[in-house]
Amino acid sequence: MTTPVSERQSPETPVDELIPSVDEAPGSRPVAWPHRHLLDVDALTIDEIETVMRTADAMRQVLARPIPKVPALRGRSVTILFYEASTRTRVSFEVGAKNLSADVVNIAAATSSVAKGESLVDTVRTIEALGADILVIRHPVSGAPYLAASVFGGSVVNGGDGWHAHPTQALLDLYTMRQRLPRGSVAGRKVVILGDVLHSRVARSNVWALTAAGADVWLCGPPTLLRGFDAWARAGAGGRRFTVTSSVVDALRDADVVMALRIQKERMTGGLLPSLREYATRYGLTRERLSLARPDAIVMHPGPMNEGVEIAPAVATGAQSVIADQVANGVAIRMALLYLLAGART
Repeated sequence: MTTPVSERQSPETPVDELIPSVDEAPGSRPVAWPHRHLLDVDALTIDEIETVMRTADAMRQVLARPIPKVPALRGRSVTILFYEASTRTRVSFEVGAKNLSADVVNIAAATSSVAKGESLVDTVRTIEALGADILVIRHPVSGAPYLAASVFGGSVVNGGDGWHAHPTQALLDLYTMRQRLPRGSVAGRKVVILGDVLHSRVARSNVWALTAAGADVWLCGPPTLLRGFDAWARAGAGGRRFTVTSSVVDALRDADVVMALRIQKERMTGGLLPSLREYATRYGLTRERLSLARPDAIVMHPGPMNEGVEIAPAVATGAQSVIADQVANGVAIRMALLYLLAGART
């Protein structure tokens, strides 16, 4: 649990003083963040991930204040450009940026010039010309944020691209696990990601983040929704080792963390699943299946949920669920990343 702000720092303490330096030396200057963009977590070292976690701790202290606002990004402009529907990610970026005193512009592609045929490159150049310093983008096409980063003069944050990556979700998931697991570490812990792995950008980014942190990662689902992951696991790309299985029993047995994934019907072609009912019967996270995990296992879901399909309502709202914590921690993590990226540009 976080120590109350009143016992650690005064409400007026600048956010810079809440964030420890990398080497923990008293009075030393924090190491500058080396990345101009955040496009996926595979570009981050474990030390850089730790920096994000520590900065998020500081942001949680800010959020615990009576007025959760600091001037860290005063004078900076953050533009949020989403080509897909979103609640959690979009709103948490907006809330986080405003808590840091940034000027925030929200653009929904459906109501912008994109609807008239404007290209992504032209849209990004227009946003930059209008004064944006940081661009948060979500796009249905994998790789779109990389294209945006190639033409944008500021910093680009990937808010989710196609099936490819969702780095801020992976970082907030890791943060939530560390917060709720004994000893505050995922090293050696069995973390199961269960569901539509094939179409999940969350699963891909979590593989990078969790294996970097030493977790024992298991991916589980129907064989048709695991295509390509066996080859990745065998190749051990980047030194990442994880287990892929279609056996729910093997995956859930003695698990410390179980993360259910939404069945993404909008991304599926025919033949991948016989029916949602059959999926729920064979792979849905029920109380009975959860009993295979450790008694103190935590339940997660990146949202939005299809209750009764990939997760039973009683599990989603049960005592082991930390889904609401994930949502709340999303604000702290995204504040931390905006703060670090703004510092990288100074």
